[in-house]
Amino acid sequence: MDKDTEPAPSKLEIERLSVAEYFQEMLLGVARTLGLGLLWGLEVVRDSYFRLLDRMNVRPRRHTRASAFPPGRPRKRTTN
Repeated sequence: MDKDTEPAPSKLEIERLSVAEYFQEMLLGVARTLGLGLLWGLEVVRDSYFRLLDRMNVRPRRHTRASAFPPGRPRKRTTN
């Protein structure tokens, strides 16, 4: 872009948060952190469970390969 077509830089204005907005932002940050921590903990438990199943040599019940598509012929789709 040319210098002629660039917009002139505007002055940056920082808005001050009120005390209530500050604590609301703090609570939202803590809530997000706790939620991600919970998900991380659940993932650790899931991974350890599957590692235990691997160590015990437990195999899946199905001997056929899984498919994302249901068996049978696909339905004919009509377009409107």
